[in-house]
Amino acid sequence: MMELPAATLTFAQENRERIYAVQHSFGPLGKPLVEPNRVLIGEGRLMKMSPRGGPQPKVFFLFNDVLVYGSIILNGHWYKKQKIIPLEQIQIEELEDGIKMKNQWLVRTPRKSFYVGASSPVEKQAWIEHIRDCQAALLQGGGRQASSDFAVTWIPDKASAICMRCSNRFSLTQRRHHCRRCGFVVCAACSKARAVISHMHPTKPQRVCTMCYSVQTSTWSSEKMGSEEDEVETSSEDEEVEEIYQEVHDPGRWMDPQMNSWAVHVYLNPEHTKPQTNGP
Repeated sequence: MMELPAATLTFAQENRERIYAVQHSFGPLGKPLVEPNRVLIGEGRLMKMSPRGGPQPKVFFLFNDVLVYGSIILNGHWYKKQKIIPLEQIQIEELEDGIKMKNQWLVRTPRKSFYVGASSPVEKQAWIEHIRDCQAALLQGGGRQASSDFAVTWIPDKASAICMRCSNRFSLTQRRHHCRRCGFVVCAACSKARAVISHMHPTKPQRVCTMCYSVQTSTWSSEKMGSEEDEVETSSEDEEVEEIYQEVHDPGRWMDPQMNSWAVHVYLNPEHTKPQTNGP
């Protein structure tokens, strides 16, 4: 039986401890994160654009196979509303600076697409390159296939004072909703329809506007009309105000394979998943 180098055993142990710490930071409601061959690549705080509340700070953890993020509580030591996205389901689109958010890019996934922003152009490129490197290595390993269908990004609530289908003005009683097919801000009357959008959910009908419903009915696998007294639409992770709003960005930390330790802005190559050793 071949004995593993001490550096490899140390790296594996430290990596496992870091992942356990991340898992524990999400509390009892968080999903397990420790899995065989999973490596924690980096972590940091990014601003995530909410269509309802504007930019909000979130904590992000990049592993060699998934991207995990959540809301910040208790001065950044505890997190909630954990989201786990397999890297093969992510598509990255680089963007220019926006009015409300600098150093931003678009993260597309089958169920949800959203904007995130870093504290500097250097940090932005580091996140994008790390995600793409991990994604490429994952797909080259076989067994996983990249997603081809992605959710649209929602138009922010404040972008329109009227329904983008019927032009009726929004008010306290005339609430805003979003079409899951086009992302438009629409009223309840213009979003009664429900249709299955398979890449968002294989069986659960999603809210769609009247135009998308009429145009796409023939191509969707199934659909049904909802009642006018439908459920209250919420976006649990985006609408709730953070208990503690962190204005200062964490610059991000990445695993340095040469040192087997954490460092600020150590940008890695695809072979970051294993410690570099001089021995056989």
